[in-house]
Amino acid sequence: MIAGVPERLRDDADFRRYWLARAFSITGSMVTAIALPVLVYRLSGSPFLTALVSALEAAPYLLAGLFAGALSDRWNRRRVMISADLVNAVVIGSIPLAHWLGVLTVAHVLVVGCLVQSIYTFFDGANFGALPVLVGRERVAQANAAVWTASSLIELMVPPLAGLVLAVLSPATLLALDALSFVASAAAVRGIIRSMSQVREGRPPLRPRVLFADIGEGIRFLVRHPGVRTMTIVGALQSFAGGGFVALMVVWCDRVLHIGTSGLRFGLVFGAWGIGGMAAAVGLPRLLRRVRPAAITLFALPVSAVLGIVTALVPTWPLAAIALLTWGSAYMLVIVNSITYRQQVTPEHLLGRVNTAGRMLSWGVGWTLGAIVGGVLGGHLGVRAAMVVLGVAGFGAVLVAWTSPLRRLAAAPDPLQA
Repeated sequence: MIAGVPERLRDDADFRRYWLARAFSITGSMVTAIALPVLVYRLSGSPFLTALVSALEAAPYLLAGLFAGALSDRWNRRRVMISADLVNAVVIGSIPLAHWLGVLTVAHVLVVGCLVQSIYTFFDGANFGALPVLVGRERVAQANAAVWTASSLIELMVPPLAGLVLAVLSPATLLALDALSFVASAAAVRGIIRSMSQVREGRPPLRPRVLFADIGEGIRFLVRHPGVRTMTIVGALQSFAGGGFVALMVVWCDRVLHIGTSGLRFGLVFGAWGIGGMAAAVGLPRLLRRVRPAAITLFALPVSAVLGIVTALVPTWPLAAIALLTWGSAYMLVIVNSITYRQQVTPEHLLGRVNTAGRMLSWGVGWTLGAIVGGVLGGHLGVRAAMVVLGVAGFGAVLVAWTSPLRRLAAAPDPLQA
């Protein structure tokens, strides 16, 4: 425990501000996750361009993730988070402004989607390192559970509301909410009093050679740590399947489930994932008290792989919502467990670098490739067939996990043993 800090997170005023900032940001991001692909689909009618929106969510990690992580370990994390929020408020706000002026294009939307995520990589790198310093490593799982529970509740409530709003408002207009959410998040982060960075002494001044050395240090830790390395690889394979599926969800709702791109049914299908995610977030701290992190990954992955394919094959929207709910639970359990594990075993001075490198390789590579492949296959094989093909990648993650050091780590006496 950190001296002078309340034992219960709910009594910790600084954590409450952090939690509020994440809630604001997640709400806006959830609105954008729905409105942006719907906007591109309505403007273009193209499954590939719609899928490209999801690819652009993760692609910036391939370009900027390592640099963002290294720099966020050097800079003041609070300042990085506030600056990223405010810049993104301006960038995302350009879409409703262009729409109101009658000059909005598909190219504008795609560029903004990529730029917002590029800036967010800096927020993400700082955020990954900030939380363990703010609450202490022994409370990271509990803190992540609180944040992910809020995220799941938002994912449950926002999509149905967004679906209803999209029936009367343009998705471009709806994106103004995301711009406001960035401003609210920045204000909440600014109110945090406790430091989210440790004092660093004796570090060489920042030069290109030093920056690349910092990046290399983070990558070496990731590669040499058997648990972190394996969870990153299986995360990439699972994200390939998830990225391809999500990239086609708007088209799937319209052409396969026949519920269109707005309305209550559309929102309920999107929101079903959030219930499963909430169950995973709430259950993880209790699971970690009884089961090793490696064991959670080993047993959740097969369930996720099977449910991914089942979801693609369901014939009606109510069954689709139920399938997404159950798949979301297993899928998000793997994700939240992996993030928590990285935050617990990584030295503080490497937190930003290791976590953004992990995100780059698992989410950036896997999600981006899955979304691109999903867009291509959706145009050639049809949406449902493409989703099934992508879902098979989930079994690749199972094969890697069960032939990896995770089996040894699952039986280790120390749950965080390297």
